Amino acid sequence: MRKGVELPPVSEGTTSPSTTRHGQRLRVRYAKRGRMRFASHRDIARALERALRRAAVPVAFSAGFSPHPKVSYTGASPTGVASEAEYLELTLAETCPPERVRADIDGAMPEGIDIVEVVEARDSGLADRLQASEWQVEMVGVDPDDAAKAVAAYLAADNVEVERMTKKGRRRFDTRPAVVRIDVCADSRGRALEERHTTYAILRMVVRHTTPAVRPDDVLTGLRHVADLAPPSSPLMTRLAQGPLDETTGAIADPLTHDRLGAHTGSGSADDDADERRDSAPRPSTPTMGPR
Repeated sequence: MRKGVELPPVSEGTTSPSTTRHGQRLRVRYAKRGRMRFASHRDIARALERALRRAAVPVAFSAGFSPHPKVSYTGASPTGVASEAEYLELTLAETCPPERVRADIDGAMPEGIDIVEVVEARDSGLADRLQASEWQVEMVGVDPDDAAKAVAAYLAADNVEVERMTKKGRRRFDTRPAVVRIDVCADSRGRALEERHTTYAILRMVVRHTTPAVRPDDVLTGLRHVADLAPPSSPLMTRLAQGPLDETTGAIADPLTHDRLGAHTGSGSADDDADERRDSAPRPSTPTMGPR
């Protein structure tokens, strides 16, 4: 089901011309929420291409026998994981106000995929800025004290190896070097009244982007190996932010800060809406005191 007003059916062909010209490059932050966390990266890519056609966004296309829209994704989260900070870049054949592009695409996307912010790219290298991610892992049925003991054992270990099936087959790798910090908290805010007395633990972790990628479920596997911590049900994992990593503090900065500089190009409600979305953008994470 699409958002907002009913849109015309998607056309089979493309509505934007193929082009090899340098166009307007935009950077997009979007969120994966609710049931859409189970959508694969390919599902989201298809939904975006349909949304671009429905909203008549003049996306540029590559030249050649089989043109494709100039859209590039970076740092996509795994299937089954929610996220507040996914990023992509797209190139337009015509110059358009970023806020209008945001609204048009967001209205044509399915429920649960929200286009949070669009800014004009000021330089290259977005992928290089995405150095680490902050994750939240909610575990029902896990005592916070047990989680804290497991985290302390994990952080004290020199290495914590896990195995995971990858595109190249089953691979064994050390997760410990990628984990910058893990904090444990017990928090019932935002939960239903009938759940507030349920045993509940939340992990906040900052994990470097490495090769092979260390995912939050890999860290949970490591916690099970070192301390036998095994949640009785599937944890809810959410990426809260990704961006440049401060190695000293373990904080993550907003990767779009530089692109926003000097980006005010309109007036009135459009700018007000953009300001509100900037306020909801991922903030530099602040380390909290917890097991180390």
